[in-house]
Amino acid sequence: MTRSASKSRPASRVTMTDVATRAGVSQSTVSLVLNGMTGIKIADETRSRVIRIASELGYRLPERRPAAPPKPRAGAVGSPLILYLVDEMSTSPHPVLSIDGARDEAWGQGTLVSVFATRGNASVEEAVLRTMLALPELAGVVYSTIFTRAITVPPALARVPTVLLNCYEADMPARGEPRYSSVQPSEVVGGMAATQHLIEAGHQRIGFINGEPWMDAARDRLKGYRRALASADIAFDAALVREGDWQVATGHAHTLALMKLAEPPTAIFCANDLMAVGCLEALHELGRRVPQQVAVMGYDDQEIARHTDPPLSTLELPNYEMGRLAVETLLAEVAQPRTRKRSIKVEGRLVRRATT
Repeated sequence: MTRSASKSRPASRVTMTDVATRAGVSQSTVSLVLNGMTGIKIADETRSRVIRIASELGYRLPERRPAAPPKPRAGAVGSPLILYLVDEMSTSPHPVLSIDGARDEAWGQGTLVSVFATRGNASVEEAVLRTMLALPELAGVVYSTIFTRAITVPPALARVPTVLLNCYEADMPARGEPRYSSVQPSEVVGGMAATQHLIEAGHQRIGFINGEPWMDAARDRLKGYRRALASADIAFDAALVREGDWQVATGHAHTLALMKLAEPPTAIFCANDLMAVGCLEALHELGRRVPQQVAVMGYDDQEIARHTDPPLSTLELPNYEMGRLAVETLLAEVAQPRTRKRSIKVEGRLVRRATT
């Protein structure tokens, strides 16, 4: 299968994620503070810091622009509406950030977002689509998955503008234009950037603790790791690569095993932050100083990365920007139905902290 791709780098637009990174708090905390939510126990010092940093960075909450929103269909009685359909959102922080990005972009374009989580239940999905696609207010659909994968697009979506988020068509034509635009993370580039960061710090033996190998994210992050090694003329050593399951215990166990090698790694790249937490715990148990003796790199930039000892260097998974781009792309296609469909790959940023 071939996939055309264009890259997007969230460099020019200041987002809540930028504010959260600088302030050392979660994106949810930034959202609560800047939206003026009451009844939430947030320390005055934290509120002040978030507001100050948002001002310094030039961040402003999206305002409803006077530009004409998508024209609703005949019979509509309310604001134009986007259906955001996701298979799961309660087991991971990632979908919530994408929803925030989608909601902010939609509001800025005079449109509302309605979110449904199906938990992968085909009957629930069918009921949601049957109900929502009948609404005259519906402008289009963002169809999302909790982890990047190939999907079979529900046939009902052929009747309405649709953008795929964090997924792509399983039966996409080998040549020519895809049927639906898609927005996905640029995982190969992310794996390369994380590994190159360790190489630039002087490391030659870099361990890699990956996730489950059947997942797109694990396969692509491994590709990025290998490409970074190759571009630096460092030979790939299979003994330095371990397959995990994204959990803390796996990072701990694989780190202990890697450090028992005759030539242990001087740096370890973990394919997500949770396994990096386990990695740090194992190194502490072994009495290895981080980063002086062993550097550690994570991936995702979850909230916990700010609170490890020492704080974890990581590669951002650009969930907010992906959600924002999905809505931006969808509304552009609503306005111009003949717009060429695209596969958009979004690059995350390297977040330098104290473990590298």
